[in-house]
Amino acid sequence: MRYISTRGQAPALNFEDVLLAGLATDGGLYVPENLPRFTQEEIASWAGLPYHELAFRVMRPFVTGSIPDADFKKILEETYGVFAHNAVAPLRQLNGNEWVLELFHGPTLAFKDFALQLLGRLLDYVLEKRGERVVIVGATSGDTGSAAIEGCKHCENVDIFILHPHNRVSEVQRRQMTTIFGENIHNIAIEGNFDDCQEMVKASFADQGFLKGTRLVAVNSINWARIMAQIVYYFHAALQLGGPARSVAFSVPTGNFGDIFAGYLARNMGLPINQLIVATNRNDILHRFMSGNQYVKETLHATLSPSMDIMVSSNFERLLFDLHGRNGEAIAGLMDSFKQGGGFSVEQERWTEARKLFDSLAVDDAQTCETIAEVYEQTGEVLDPHTAIGVKAARECRRSLDIPMVILGTAHPVKFPDAVEKAGVGKALELPVHLSDLFEREERCTVLPNDLKAVQAFVSQHGNRGKPL
Repeated sequence: MRYISTRGQAPALNFEDVLLAGLATDGGLYVPENLPRFTQEEIASWAGLPYHELAFRVMRPFVTGSIPDADFKKILEETYGVFAHNAVAPLRQLNGNEWVLELFHGPTLAFKDFALQLLGRLLDYVLEKRGERVVIVGATSGDTGSAAIEGCKHCENVDIFILHPHNRVSEVQRRQMTTIFGENIHNIAIEGNFDDCQEMVKASFADQGFLKGTRLVAVNSINWARIMAQIVYYFHAALQLGGPARSVAFSVPTGNFGDIFAGYLARNMGLPINQLIVATNRNDILHRFMSGNQYVKETLHATLSPSMDIMVSSNFERLLFDLHGRNGEAIAGLMDSFKQGGGFSVEQERWTEARKLFDSLAVDDAQTCETIAEVYEQTGEVLDPHTAIGVKAARECRRSLDIPMVILGTAHPVKFPDAVEKAGVGKALELPVHLSDLFEREERCTVLPNDLKAVQAFVSQHGNRGKPL
């Protein structure tokens, strides 16, 4: 399997090199040169497989030539063996043909665990084989950071620096990052928003001179391995609901477009997906594109669903690449136009092509709380605010009541008590046993100004397990 850049000017790489590269040298994102495709018979034969075995079958083509089958199977068994639910990603029924896919049974109670528990093990495997050491600099709007730290904390050859917007993540999200100690773990609170953090990460990848020879690795969803791991649970959900003999629809809470892009890939690999709904909050750049062909940057707003408080959706470039016939030059031009002018539209026929599969809805905080209250009253289930946005979007945008609708349950509600409280849900939420003392744990975090040079100086000074790089 070879991977190419969405901007067409970077060399094609194998899986191992893509894992370590993150962002392509031309500023683009890596995608498979040719996507594997499974027959309906092949997909049907996977029904009933344990999650890790299904993951092996779905992901194997992406790592062929880089990781032997036996080693990859072992990595996957270890990855999903740490999840608290035997089904790994169980489905919970809300009504007759509406389901929540619970993706929060991993160590940090969020869907990011599916990819980042795997990413940490893949990095360990590849770096040990190569005898290399790397630095991770990642940005988080809430959940990626804790999942990345949890997934990579035991990696012998990794130093990890996670940037989050100061005072703009929930207390549980913050503490899940700042209470994990290790010589290779560094939490940085940036006096800015998530997009500021993300821009710093991108700028650091573009010019890595401050690392003095060590290389950067991405843990954000620009890293192909993240997307690859998320494809699996679309197959998992569909197989539980009669797929591939019947189509399934998905509503996906998304800010960075990574999770829903994995669903798009699952469909292109042969899974019958009838509809993909982009469910987002007040920061609605994706909704404005899907509903009106306007991809325009606006002011970022803090909401009750902070993991989607994102105004620039990095992974959207991967979809644009396909919509433009995989023309890297066209994408480079679009991205330059966006950088210079803050927005763009695409040709009508390309937008129309996207709308054949995608619908979208932007949900504000009041509607989010109303949905949390409504679902609790109807079912006794408490939703986190991101999942609630997914439910609202599913109910507003659904094309067919005959087709099962799966809402991706992206996080445990205990991570967002403010939203649950504002929704008027009286049920007491308790942290799982392994996090029961979270609020008593010591925290360790460094607050830095919204300044790239200050962040890069901190990384250079504290890398290599506390020794300057």
